[in-house]
Amino acid sequence: MSPSPQKTQPTALVTGAGSGIGAATAYRLADEGYRVVLTGRRVSALEQVAKRIAANGKAADVQPMDVTDPLAIEAVVNGLTRCDVLVNNAGGAIGTEEVADAAPADWRTMFETNVMGALATTQALLPLLIKSGNGTIVLVSSTAAFTVYEGGGGYSAAKHAEHALAGTLRLELCGQPVRVVEIAPGMVHTEEFSLNRYRGDKDRAAAVYAGVDQPLKAEDIADAVAWTVTRPAHVNVDFLVVRPRAQAAQHKVHRRN
Repeated sequence: MSPSPQKTQPTALVTGAGSGIGAATAYRLADEGYRVVLTGRRVSALEQVAKRIAANGKAADVQPMDVTDPLAIEAVVNGLTRCDVLVNNAGGAIGTEEVADAAPADWRTMFETNVMGALATTQALLPLLIKSGNGTIVLVSSTAAFTVYEGGGGYSAAKHAEHALAGTLRLELCGQPVRVVEIAPGMVHTEEFSLNRYRGDKDRAAAVYAGVDQPLKAEDIADAVAWTVTRPAHVNVDFLVVRPRAQAAQHKVHRRN
C-alpha cells in the first residue's frame, strides 16, 4: 500500500482562502507543489478555489473553518497528519470612523479575526509545523502594522498587535525548525477588502483606488508569500513590506488627474 498524499506531499494551510490574497496564495502554493488546505467560512467560495486548483492537476482540500471558533480550528487540525506551511491571512478592516465615533464591537471583531484568529490557528498547528522539520508561519499583516492614519485606528491597532505576535513568536521559536515571516501589503485592489471596510458601499470602495496607477493585485502578494516560503530552509525573511510604486507611504499616493 502506497503512503497517503498527506504523509508524503508538503502541506500548506491557508486561512481566508476563499477570495482575494488567500485564494491567490492557495493557487500559487499549489503550483509550487504543496497540497493546499483551504480554510474559511464560505464553503462555496472555497470549493470554487479547489476546483480551479484541481483543474490544473494540483491537490487541494476544503475545510470550513472560522478562525474565531477554537472548536472549528481543532476539528481541522485533528484531521491533519502534516503541515509544513501556515499562512495566516484571514482578517480585514471594518469601518473608517474616527476613534471618537468608533464602535467597540467593530474593534473587537477586527482583533478577533486579525489577531486572536492568527494566534489560535498558530497554536493549534505549531506541533505539526515543528514536527515537519522545516515549517514556515506566514502572517499577512499590513502597512498599517507600523503606521497609523485617521479613520484607521481599529484596523491599525489590530495589525500592530499582529506585528507584535510575529516578532515575539520569532524570538520564542529561535532554535526550532520553524521560520516566522510577516508580509505587510500596502494598497492591494481585491474584490472584497474595501467593500467590507465601507460596509458594502461600492462607490466609496471604488474611490479608494480611483486614479491610482496599478495598485497591487492579490497575485502580487501571493508571489511574495511563495518567494519567502520557498527560500532555503536557513533563510528567514523576517518582515517584507510590499507596496505599489504609486504608493510612497500610507498617506502618499499618486493619482492620475
